[in-house]
Amino acid sequence: MTYASVLARPAETYRRIDVAGRTATADGAGLVQLLYDELVAALRAAAWAAQHGKLTVKSERVTRATAILFALEAGLDFAKGGEVSATLARLYAGARRTIIDASIGHDPAPFRDTAANLEEIAQAWRTVSRQ
Repeated sequence: MTYASVLARPAETYRRIDVAGRTATADGAGLVQLLYDELVAALRAAAWAAQHGKLTVKSERVTRATAILFALEAGLDFAKGGEVSATLARLYAGARRTIIDASIGHDPAPFRDTAANLEEIAQAWRTVSRQ
């Protein structure tokens, strides 16, 4: 990241610093929660970008969301998680297919729908991690 890019995109720079700070202090459950939060934000931004014809932004957000889905899947413990891990793996793979397919068009609905579904899981994760 160059100094010029920092000045050109202050909101993105601040967000990166904020995420880096939160990851430095988060435990395992906190990191998963952070990934879900970032994933939902990326999908909502992709929906906005699709709706407003911002192809570069949409592409960046789809790439970020896809990477987060891979990271979440890579973190699954199939030995301990059993069927829950298998179900989440299928969910993540399906979400990846949906957003990659949707990245070709301009319809924001698949991004919004996927974000809403994952937000439900994120909320359940928040509830479990507080206990």
